[in-house]
Amino acid sequence: MGYKTKVQKVERPTNTSYYVNFPSALAQAMEVAKGEQFEWVLEDKNRVLFERVNKRPKYKRKKG
Repeated sequence: MGYKTKVQKVERPTNTSYYVNFPSALAQAMEVAKGEQFEWVLEDKNRVLFERVNKRPKYKRKKG
């Protein structure tokens, strides 16, 4: 399932910034902690990756 969000542009006399809100449902699913560092990685003009700086181990499935 995807989550749509809008990019906000804020123009100030000294600079211009763009802001993207990260949906709470995604943050909870990723178990994001306050102050945790992420980085944006540009793949191409249509795709950007949002990655943890300090990677967490992937989930392992339990055998039933």
